[in-house]
Amino acid sequence: MTTTQKPNTANWIASDLTSVPYSVYQDPETFRQEQEQIFRGPVWSYLALDAEIPKLGDFKSTYIGDTPVVVTRGADNQLHAWVNRCAHKGALVCRSPRGNVADGAFTCVYHQWAYTSAGDLAGVPYRRGLNGVGGMDKDFDLSKHGLRKLRVDQVGSMIFATFSDATPALREFLGAEQCANIERIIDRPIKVIGYARQQMAGNWKFYSENSRDSYHGALLHLFYPTFGIYRQSQESVGFMSEQGFHNTFNVMFPKEKIDYKTYGDEANRKMEGVEQLRDPRVLAFKPERDDNVALSIQSLFPSVVLQQIQNTLATRQVLPQKVDQTELVWTYFGYEDDDEKMDRHRIRNINLVGPAGFISMEDGEAVEMCQNGVVRDGDQSALIAMGGNSTDDVETMGMDENAVRGFWKGYRALMKV
Repeated sequence: MTTTQKPNTANWIASDLTSVPYSVYQDPETFRQEQEQIFRGPVWSYLALDAEIPKLGDFKSTYIGDTPVVVTRGADNQLHAWVNRCAHKGALVCRSPRGNVADGAFTCVYHQWAYTSAGDLAGVPYRRGLNGVGGMDKDFDLSKHGLRKLRVDQVGSMIFATFSDATPALREFLGAEQCANIERIIDRPIKVIGYARQQMAGNWKFYSENSRDSYHGALLHLFYPTFGIYRQSQESVGFMSEQGFHNTFNVMFPKEKIDYKTYGDEANRKMEGVEQLRDPRVLAFKPERDDNVALSIQSLFPSVVLQQIQNTLATRQVLPQKVDQTELVWTYFGYEDDDEKMDRHRIRNINLVGPAGFISMEDGEAVEMCQNGVVRDGDQSALIAMGGNSTDDVETMGMDENAVRGFWKGYRALMKV
């Protein structure tokens, strides 16, 4: 008989959000507990954009934590989500990343058990046996052997699901400010324009910290200050949900004429030997609304980032695979009313982001450097003390780690550490 271990809580300090024990990034038991208490707990996890499954019968395979799930648009035109695991032998029912099942039937290839797009069991081969031999018991009830269903809801075009009946309504979980920012970016019908997938040999929480850490922006990403996209003193605002789970950074487009040298002077390093781009169109920002926001990074606990960088729009879905392995899925989108010229501009802008983006390629490396660094000494701790112990909103971001501490505040409440 085995006993369930609890995450190592010995090195957490009560009420101190500036100290994070390295063991949290390397302990397999902590990773296992996260799947139960966070990803299967009272949170909403991002699944897809509604533009990915616009028609009846459309589906997308994805994960919540390390659990395979499928989100579908059923024959009733409603959204459904279910665990991608056959009720018979546990095999994956759906083995395609996305597609359309015109007849609404998902069939497990192993023994041909068939399910509706809503996850109900629709048929079992030889259920009555063959020539009076074998088959299921007469009282076998199809309705009791469907797939595990999840609650589904959406804000704007972003679809979320939760395992838990205790999870508050989606808008309550996200909070009014975070919902308003989603609807600011996704303020009209959208269309998907591309995907990228990125493997990182590091713990998922390193990336969750990274997306909330404005402090590293102009220090690690030299493309920012070199080409005038962002500098520490730029007009900006950061706001968090009350429980600390979610945060948004919005940076305004400079009002003054961009002087690359001035931006570089604010950084402690800059790209050497580079003064301008051969094709500066990749940097072009075409304002699409009146708020003048040129860069927006919104991190929604536990597993997605919504971004607007110049005119590049994307979700980044964080998929924990193992304690030291994470996949990041980028879904790039535009608006349905974009013309061909705007489509080309957004695609050109995508060079800024993604696994090999001019701006974001260093983030995956940073995750792996941190994972390699904490491979031992789990009893020691990271120091997250820029800006003190605060998780307050900030009017000018870049000199604090408030949002990172907000992540840990929410994390610790769910993990009870």
